[in-house]
Amino acid sequence: MKLFQREQRSLFGEILDWMLTPLLLLWPVSLVLTWLVAQGIAGKPFDRALEYNVGALAQLITVSQGKVHFTLPLPARELLRADDADTVYYQILGPKGEYLSGDRSLPAPPEDEKPSPGDIRMRDDEYHGVNIKVAYTWVPLDLPGAKPALVQVAETMDKRSVLATEIVKGVMLPQFVILPLAVLLVWLALVQAIKPLNRLEERIRARSPDDLSPLDAEAVPLEVAPLVASVNDLLMRLKDSIATQKRFLADAAHQLKTPLAGLRMQADLAQREGASAEDLKQSLRQIGRSSIRATHTVNQLLAMARAESSGTAMAQQPCNLVDIAMDVIRDSLPRAMEKFLDLGYEGEQPESDDVTLTGNPTLLKEMVRNLVDNAINYTPSSAQKPGMVTVRVLKDPFSKTLVLQVEDSGLGIPLPERERVFQPFYRVLGTEADGSGLGLPIVQEIARHHQASISIEDARPGQTPPGACFTVRFAKSE
Repeated sequence: MKLFQREQRSLFGEILDWMLTPLLLLWPVSLVLTWLVAQGIAGKPFDRALEYNVGALAQLITVSQGKVHFTLPLPARELLRADDADTVYYQILGPKGEYLSGDRSLPAPPEDEKPSPGDIRMRDDEYHGVNIKVAYTWVPLDLPGAKPALVQVAETMDKRSVLATEIVKGVMLPQFVILPLAVLLVWLALVQAIKPLNRLEERIRARSPDDLSPLDAEAVPLEVAPLVASVNDLLMRLKDSIATQKRFLADAAHQLKTPLAGLRMQADLAQREGASAEDLKQSLRQIGRSSIRATHTVNQLLAMARAESSGTAMAQQPCNLVDIAMDVIRDSLPRAMEKFLDLGYEGEQPESDDVTLTGNPTLLKEMVRNLVDNAINYTPSSAQKPGMVTVRVLKDPFSKTLVLQVEDSGLGIPLPERERVFQPFYRVLGTEADGSGLGLPIVQEIARHHQASISIEDARPGQTPPGACFTVRFAKSE
């Protein structure tokens, strides 16, 4: 039992989280911003009232006989103090800073502030441990060389806080209804958006196991189309793989039928009554040859299947093509000598530069072996007139390619037949050599996996027999 097993994630839930989480996180931010804006809105009418009071008190300052006077009528004083929520303070100072009227301990403006007569200014301050809003102005006096008088009106901020709170309530309370409604609408929208995926799932589930036809990419949203295209690509590859397996089974059954029938016939002949010892030996020799042929066919079929299924997943490493060619020649020498064939090598040496390519060594060796086997099989040879098979590894300095050649002195391949010899089980008419018709298709498949090209030419043009020269060109690795 896995202790830490990751739960399968839901696309619906993940999209819902990504949509709702920012919404829920923005709500408290919206609350703070609304409070700040509400304070600004709530303070404006009260600020204007303070400015009006400052202007009214400034008009009550008079100059008489060279002295500054301030007289506040009793009704005005009572009106100034008549506030049941906040406390209003005022202060009047003369040109020399002397106290004229109001609250003596009211905080003065900043010392570094330059007086600007007639300009009403606002500031936040503190009085008796309570935050206040102060409106103040300097009043010019009709006295030679006299400084302006100072008028200040201050008010506590209770009404402002109450009004700001009411504004926030009026704005935020409806959001408690809107937010759940928004969540519901988002959920319904996602349900509708996910429906095409559900329908796609239903179509896939309704398919029969052998239905590998492509899905309809037009019936899905644009965002899902790449996924459908990838699934269709997978289906096509799966279809090709199944077709390859079926073809392999059919080819194996077809190719093994003949040697197995020969084995059965020879076994029946060996078991017949009155068979002599020589007949038994002859039957056993035929059985041996048929078993060798069957084994060769099976190996070829397996090599063909391995080459077709390698694809891009095959293990690749640096391979010395000269070493591979020489290994194949050493392995094929006994068979060549049995047929009196001159099997040799020409070209670059193993220690030469630029004879290494990136590929699969097993498949490359299989390719060279099939080319050499094909040359040995189809090259007539005898003790009186031996044939010749030559393997070459060359470097083309112009095209920067590595070239593998297998040349023989056989009958050659007619020009019309050169494309068809790469078809599985196809054999050139008029040849009696033993073979399965799989060697060259294997060569072509392995060359394709290594981005190599293969061509067939006459080894000795104009001569009889012309022979055949198979050339494989590998793109040089950078």
